[in-house]
Amino acid sequence: MPGTEFRRKLYRRGSSFETTIPRPLLFALEKDKKYNVVFSFEPDANKWFVKFEERP
Repeated sequence: MPGTEFRRKLYRRGSSFETTIPRPLLFALEKDKKYNVVFSFEPDANKWFVKFEERP
């Protein structure tokens, strides 16, 4: 069975970021760039994974 995957835009809201992503997970991102957050579920492992991809 293929996994499920969806994307959300990551954007600033005042002095913080969208509340769906905990701030400590953003440590490696450059603050001046824009990103999508990619949530993917692997049914075989029964786990969700979070990736960040840069937006143009």
